[in-house]
Amino acid sequence: MELFDNHRKLFGTAALFFIVLTTLVAIMPAINNQENNAALPDAVPLSEDAIRGKALFVSNGCVGCHTQQVRNVDMDKVWGARPSLAADYADIHRTDFWRNTATLMGTERTGPDLTDIGTRQPGKEWHLVHLYNPRTVVRESIMPAYPWLFTIKKEPSASDIVVNVPAEYLNGQEGKVVATKDAMYLVAYLQSLKQVKLPDGETSPAFLYKREEKKTGDNAAGAMPDGQALFAANCQSCHQANGEGLQGAFPPLKGSSVVLGDNLEMYVDIIMNGYDARPEFGSMPAVGTNAGFTELEVAALINYERSSWGNDGKKVTPEEVKKIIDFLKLKVTK
Repeated sequence: MELFDNHRKLFGTAALFFIVLTTLVAIMPAINNQENNAALPDAVPLSEDAIRGKALFVSNGCVGCHTQQVRNVDMDKVWGARPSLAADYADIHRTDFWRNTATLMGTERTGPDLTDIGTRQPGKEWHLVHLYNPRTVVRESIMPAYPWLFTIKKEPSASDIVVNVPAEYLNGQEGKVVATKDAMYLVAYLQSLKQVKLPDGETSPAFLYKREEKKTGDNAAGAMPDGQALFAANCQSCHQANGEGLQGAFPPLKGSSVVLGDNLEMYVDIIMNGYDARPEFGSMPAVGTNAGFTELEVAALINYERSSWGNDGKKVTPEEVKKIIDFLKLKVTK
């Protein structure tokens, strides 16, 4: 055949087939997706600082270990309130003409998923300490430290953002750890990563393959959850396993007047709705609300904190906690 003897016709035909197939298989479906998927109504575009932070997130290799996708399987419920949707990524644009790196969904979870990290950790203090040295807040962490995002100053200025790093992690350096602009850009990006609520009336996709726990013996009678496990999963990264927190960053629970006091309403309110009225400490997220705690989990957590690290506080019952949770909900609706 002449086609196979004429290299111009042969390669021209192959190129034509490639262009047609690329148009049908890749380009047209992509255009169709763009036209049929839009960002959710309450989605907030990235700020200029967050855009710079996203570039740092990519350049420092964070994309290699962290995903940004909550799959629709039950094991992913810890990362977000609902499975991710196409609309969550609809308003994400190319970095520039030459580079895409728009959606950073990732393929590997060496580290936790970051889809909703801005909700789980809204304050900048935790992120800065964590970036300087992850072992400061999570001793078992295998994440690399990013000290080049910070400088050491013996006398920081009033405008400097000082990071309260324990002396044992300063490697003998004298002075205060100060966050650079790059560190703040990266934190701005991490704080922006929040799952947007679906519009009223929209049904969230269900999490699949839920693992049913066999209820026998004490469990069948409604035994209390494991308070220590709840603390480790939701509180330990800030307040530390020894309950002593981090000076200047996260308050101690050991000997705390809130933990050992009689104002149970305030205690439950802090767990459920967070707290941000202490200038010397970072803001606490609404851990209980974000995690969907019931009165059983809150009571178990309180009883663990009141009986650990030398604390000797009064135990509470789920019934006491439920009354307060219902009251707090009522206050919000008024």
